[in-house]
Amino acid sequence: MGNTDTKLNFRKAVIQLTTKTQPIEPNDEAFWEQFWSESVTCVQDVFTLIPAAEIRALREESPSNLATLCYKAVERLVLAAESGCPSQREQQTVLNCVRLLTRILPYIFEDPDWRGFFWSTLPGQSEEGENESPPLAQSLLNAVSDLLFCPDFTVTSARKSGPDNPEDMGTIDSCEYIWEAGVGFAHSPSHSSIHDQNRTELLKLCLTCFSETMYLPPVADAHVSPNQWIQYFTSTENRHALPLFTSLLNCLCSYDPVGYGVPYNHLMFSDSREPLVEVALQVLCVTMENDNSSSTVTVDGTSTGTAMDQSSDAGGSDNLFLNYLSRIHREEDFAFILKGITRLLNNPLMQTYLPGSCKRIQFHQELLVLFWKMCDINKKFMFFVLKSSDVLDILVPILYYLNDARADQSRVGLMHIGVFILLLLSGERNFGVRLNKPYTVRVPMDIPVFTGTHADFLIIVFHKIITTGHQRLQPLFDCLLTIIVNVSPYLKTLSMVASTKLLHLLEAFSTPWFLFASPTNHHLVFFLLEVFNNIIQYQFDGNSNLVYTIIRKRNVFHQLANLPIDHSSIARALTKRGKKFAPPPMDTREPQTMEGATPAAEAEPGTLKASLAATPHEGHKPPTLKEIAEATGTHSIQPANEIQDPMAPDTAAGGDSSSYKRPPLEKSNSMPSESPVSPTSTSDSALSENSSSKRLLSRGGSITSQTSSWVATPEWVQSWKQKLPLQTIMRMLQVLVPQVEKICIDKGLTDETEILKFLQHGTLVGLLPVPHPILIRKYQANSGTTMWFRTYLWGVIYLRNVDPPIWYDTNVKLFEIQRV
Repeated sequence: MGNTDTKLNFRKAVIQLTTKTQPIEPNDEAFWEQFWSESVTCVQDVFTLIPAAEIRALREESPSNLATLCYKAVERLVLAAESGCPSQREQQTVLNCVRLLTRILPYIFEDPDWRGFFWSTLPGQSEEGENESPPLAQSLLNAVSDLLFCPDFTVTSARKSGPDNPEDMGTIDSCEYIWEAGVGFAHSPSHSSIHDQNRTELLKLCLTCFSETMYLPPVADAHVSPNQWIQYFTSTENRHALPLFTSLLNCLCSYDPVGYGVPYNHLMFSDSREPLVEVALQVLCVTMENDNSSSTVTVDGTSTGTAMDQSSDAGGSDNLFLNYLSRIHREEDFAFILKGITRLLNNPLMQTYLPGSCKRIQFHQELLVLFWKMCDINKKFMFFVLKSSDVLDILVPILYYLNDARADQSRVGLMHIGVFILLLLSGERNFGVRLNKPYTVRVPMDIPVFTGTHADFLIIVFHKIITTGHQRLQPLFDCLLTIIVNVSPYLKTLSMVASTKLLHLLEAFSTPWFLFASPTNHHLVFFLLEVFNNIIQYQFDGNSNLVYTIIRKRNVFHQLANLPIDHSSIARALTKRGKKFAPPPMDTREPQTMEGATPAAEAEPGTLKASLAATPHEGHKPPTLKEIAEATGTHSIQPANEIQDPMAPDTAAGGDSSSYKRPPLEKSNSMPSESPVSPTSTSDSALSENSSSKRLLSRGGSITSQTSSWVATPEWVQSWKQKLPLQTIMRMLQVLVPQVEKICIDKGLTDETEILKFLQHGTLVGLLPVPHPILIRKYQANSGTTMWFRTYLWGVIYLRNVDPPIWYDTNVKLFEIQRV
């Protein structure tokens, strides 16, 4: 009953604040104290008792009262940070101030006129006094940083203290109070669930402060200046920057959701550490994403370049979190970080005899973003990952997530981040070499059964994505094939299943109607031919399965070499498929604005542009996409995205349900293409269903909607047909086919086993053309991918924070909210 009365008093204070037309004096302490007294004891109460409509009404009708409320709440936090909040009552006051600001800040950010409020002169100060007192935002961030290392509140006190003998917060060395052992800190402090909860609430306030980015539109001009909140928090102005970074990183990498492995322990005991780890991970991702000079942070990728050399350049050292991450170099630190990330990434894949007996984490998307950033910022870390087979502990969960999300349009963002990581890793030789390790099934997946290596696993999953994924994944086809091209020179033995899948893709992509349907569809054929050439030239001895499959499917190569180029043949091919798979009406088709990433420079004209993007029809926003598509060079676009309502029952549990609509990525100057799969092949059971095939094929002929004037011409076909790298394959067929046919006739063979044995012992030394140099296409960051990552990351964070729903029902601009 007493608790109800105190909540009622709090509610009355809120009503009084929102209904008073006259400004309430800042020195009316009795009134303002009502908002952070012991009236409320949990963050949910604050969100319930202060409705969104009343915050907006306060902002519009009584702006001075809202300003005073923010000022007084920050003032209380500053006082608490100075005193060390030794008593229980003061700690409760701090938490209520934190909850109040977490509730109010999003509504300040959504109004452009209020956005600069926390960075302006404090109430009652003259302009002359501005230099003497910092902006409210700085005071708030300083206070929160101090409170994150406050003895007996967020950290365990190093010495005996109490209300009568508090530690001096001004002289405290926060490096002695790092939350967890790990990078740069050997001592493991005792755990306290109360401290974890307090840290979590303070970090959620930090995350809310940083979320100003969410209220800016997804156009590059709006993000020219870095986020001031993050910039200050990660600058030298924050004396706790190093211990904060280390605490966040160590907390994350030391977390083990399974613990001692007692079945169902997560149902019997509450875990105070998981919410802390989740928000720590989100703060890490956001703070490391806020850097406009990403090119100055990234090293050149050579073994001699170091992150420390690079970060000393202009711009690289401004963000201390980036600086510290780039300077990590000890192998034991790398091992600690990698072990922590792989433990958490593989957690959802764990199999037990007792269903649901193991705790499952939900923040794998943020983990992938962090891993991406770490590889991008600290190349020494990436080389450490690739140095051993530990990289396969990253690969397997990524392929699991890609396969699991391939048919879910709401998880297209997860697909992109997974493919981008593999694209980044595939640029290094070691990744291809590691893929030769035999694969043992860790988790059941709906893919064909096979016995082989991790390379087989990767190819089979990629084939599944291309043939049975939803249409919005088509921009990723180039990226998927680029990854296979990059690793192909190092693949010692492909299984028969993987070999068949590769030939099936070539068979599908080389059909005339598909090649003629778009200006860039032929790039997919160039990629696949390059894969076959690499394996034949560099790994012929161990790849009898692939060679046998190529011999069996030799007609595909002969048809490609003899592709008709006259007007009538082109028209006939397009008409033949166009009637069967007509595009949907313009007004019912999805706005085609999704972009794929361009991995790197071309091998030769016409053979590479890893981008399968679609330009929207006229009238779809943003209107300048067509101009961008027609320009030359590499560009980036930032179309609107859609994210599901976080309060919907099926989205409240995890960020996987963020529904991204065409995330903006790097864009090439070539026209976009669609990538259907031919239904004529019988080598893949997944394509036996007509509905699946039609869904994939339906957009092959509709690509001309992007440029209604474009049509395949004999000159255009000839321009790339003459560059098809068929010489090596044709020479191999010329040598081996007669030999195989002779053996079959002489011995009356009908079993492929004998043929495979013959091919295993065969050789093409001196018979093939001179081996071509190995060409690796590396991922290249650009403003388009930077914008996409920012949008994706904040979308995930928006969805993951539903208790309390910090940003729900606010006017977010970075992405669109899809109400379910």
